[in-house]
Amino acid sequence: DGVPVIKVNTNGTLKPAFLTISEDHFTIYITSAKVKNGSSSSLSLMRPSNLVSRVRSISMGSTSGAAGSSAAAGGSGGADDSTCMSVDTFVDQNAERAIEIGSIDRIQRGQNTLRFEKARKSARVPIGSPKKITSLDSTKSFSIIFRGEQTLDLMTTDQDNRDEILDALDRILHGYKSAKKRVGNDVLLLRYIWIDVDKDKSNMINAPELGVILDRINFYMKKSLLNSSYEQFAKVIGLDRAARKKGLTFEQVVTFLHKLKRDTWIVKPVNQIWVDVFGEFMNNGKTRQRVSAQTFLDRFLKKTQGQEDATIEYVTRLFTRLNELEVANTSAQGQIEPAMRHRYITKDTFEAYLASDENSAFDPLKESFDQNNMSKPLAEYWINPSHNTYLTGDQMTSTSSVEMYMNAFYRGCRCVELDIWDGERDAQDNPVPVVKHGHTMTSKLPFADILKSIKVFLNFNPYSYPIILSLENHCSIPYQQVMADQLIMILGSRLYVPDENSLDGPLPSPERLRGMVVLKGRRPLGAAADDEAVYDSDGDESLITGGTSIVTGNYGPNNAKVSKENIKIAPQLAQLTLFHGTLFRKWEDSMNNPAHHMHSFSESKVRSLCKSRQSRPWIVYNQSHMSRTYPAGKRVDSSNYNPMLAWATGCQMAALNFQTSDAALRINDGRFRENGGCGYILKPSILMMKERDLDPASVQMTVKVLTGSCLPKPKGKNKGECIDPYVSVTLFDVNANEAREICTSYRTGSVKENGFFPIWNTDRDKFKFTVENPTVAILQLTVYDSDIGKDDFIASASIPISCLRQGYRCVRLYDANNTRSGAFDFATLLIRIKMKAKQAEV
Repeated sequence: DGVPVIKVNTNGTLKPAFLTISEDHFTIYITSAKVKNGSSSSLSLMRPSNLVSRVRSISMGSTSGAAGSSAAAGGSGGADDSTCMSVDTFVDQNAERAIEIGSIDRIQRGQNTLRFEKARKSARVPIGSPKKITSLDSTKSFSIIFRGEQTLDLMTTDQDNRDEILDALDRILHGYKSAKKRVGNDVLLLRYIWIDVDKDKSNMINAPELGVILDRINFYMKKSLLNSSYEQFAKVIGLDRAARKKGLTFEQVVTFLHKLKRDTWIVKPVNQIWVDVFGEFMNNGKTRQRVSAQTFLDRFLKKTQGQEDATIEYVTRLFTRLNELEVANTSAQGQIEPAMRHRYITKDTFEAYLASDENSAFDPLKESFDQNNMSKPLAEYWINPSHNTYLTGDQMTSTSSVEMYMNAFYRGCRCVELDIWDGERDAQDNPVPVVKHGHTMTSKLPFADILKSIKVFLNFNPYSYPIILSLENHCSIPYQQVMADQLIMILGSRLYVPDENSLDGPLPSPERLRGMVVLKGRRPLGAAADDEAVYDSDGDESLITGGTSIVTGNYGPNNAKVSKENIKIAPQLAQLTLFHGTLFRKWEDSMNNPAHHMHSFSESKVRSLCKSRQSRPWIVYNQSHMSRTYPAGKRVDSSNYNPMLAWATGCQMAALNFQTSDAALRINDGRFRENGGCGYILKPSILMMKERDLDPASVQMTVKVLTGSCLPKPKGKNKGECIDPYVSVTLFDVNANEAREICTSYRTGSVKENGFFPIWNTDRDKFKFTVENPTVAILQLTVYDSDIGKDDFIASASIPISCLRQGYRCVRLYDANNTRSGAFDFATLLIRIKMKAKQAEV
């Protein structure tokens, strides 16, 4: 009958609902009423049998697994119990929301979303709620984050009930992710949209429904041509008139779509690559139907792709996996017999390989996590930071939310910012520190709520590398004392508390601080009041220097100082702090400071320092000390600056506005995709050398855009015109010595009404670049929909040149939230990359 829950609406109001998981484990339903049990057989027809069986076998495991857990969450029984539902009843009467498993990015416990924040302000449980739900309780709450930024926020009757549900969902998600690795993108895309198109749940697609599918996958075909193509295909596969009227099965639709691509392409790039690399004919004169492992290794991986370290053992394992892949096969090549699957692949399988993660343009070795590189001092890393993390929008009027911290953490951020101010006092007259953007109309939230969300994240990600809290402290002493107490009480053993002895010598390593929270703020020598009291903050152009105490300025919009107040730093808070922000005067003084003293610079200060020929001493300073950069105060719209110049000077933290998904943030996403997305990347060796004027050697690079595959509509929408995609190819480069940020951009032509398999592959789609700083430069490929007026962003990928592989490569595309869920899970480009004169790492 479904699991009774409380659903949190957009405005924070609460509503009783029922959570149901379809029998095939592909869809989560939220309904307003109980759903009658449906027929298991009818539900089994909702999805293609091959993929269903694979997901079931993995997600359920050797025991009842996810199905048993799901049923237990709703009551009793096993896989065929009350989590089944009547789809017709759901669709026709009770539909509120259906979430595809493939759309889910993550599931998080607790109440760390904006909806829950709004709900806590009213805290009224609606009439009709389950009797056990009498108030908001974080231990009974969870959120499903899907399609990048949407949330489904629910509360159950008790914690055990919640944990059983989440255990079931975790198993199903894991099973789906494992199973989809064995299914081609075309097959996955069709499965993803199948339930929306097959309205009558017949598991058959007729000609009108096929037209809906083509619209969803962004391939336009005139109705008359669609009908004739449908009839011709149905006759070829042997369907009589009655069967043609009834429709095509899932497998038949897959074959139709694959054949549509093959028949439509004038010059199929895969055919061209196949012939160019392996030859059209074999030694015996016959047309080449397959390629052997040794030929694939010698002619393709080593000669064409430049993978000199590839081995025959690797290829045979690869061939075995590829031949188990569920892909459409419309050629006369046939399948490789089981005993030979480790020795040969066909052209269809080769095409699947080109679009696979194995062939990613982003070097898998660089993308994977390397724990051996995590034991250097913190100063030797680039660290993923954010600016004014709490804001959901602009810097003047937007809402503040703990949800933004969770979003930042899951996007790879490991340094978040908190602007803390004196708030009101609670009912017991205790000070309540709050986080807000001072002297603006942005909303505020309790400092303690942010700490609780960080603790929740660390509880479920205990091996995360250190989270740095950049504290912009505007509080009076009583409120600072409360801050210190809350840090200790909430974070507990997760809070790194440095002793005086540990402050001598190099900074600790990420490995040493794993799972910990580190504070950046103010720590005068010995936390004494008679310290020289020079410090920095996000308002460093307006900083003032005190005489015998720590002082701070109050700043309005654009960092204009509106008043001055002398505020000492509370010893209790200072003693918890590792990084002490100091005001920059000259590099000689900075180098004499302890390693835990650091600087913050605005983006304009970064440029002015480089223009005044100070990039080299800054690089040397950053080899042992830390620097953080942040957006200019004039960016009230929360736009971002280009972080390349900061990275080129060795700055560890180039803080960006994570709420704004622009080109600069996408550069940051690409940078920190390296090393498993852990948020810490060893800086290039050239930035750790002491020699002066050692510049990286330039690289000549050519990028040719060949094809795209499964490109969705803007924002992954289900409806709308078929897109006219084009690709913007941009190199973000930098010359720190000359303070030059280099942006070289080209674009392909537009392909009319085809996002399913657009082809470029002409000389006009081939672009040449000179990369001046390959250790820092990043290549960004962005797909847009050409439109009247402003072109719509679809998806993008950013790849550091140091992580870019040559040859024919697959580019996995990400949505504006840096996720590949839902419709974006299948979106890729195929490009050819050539590079020469790349300098080896020292």
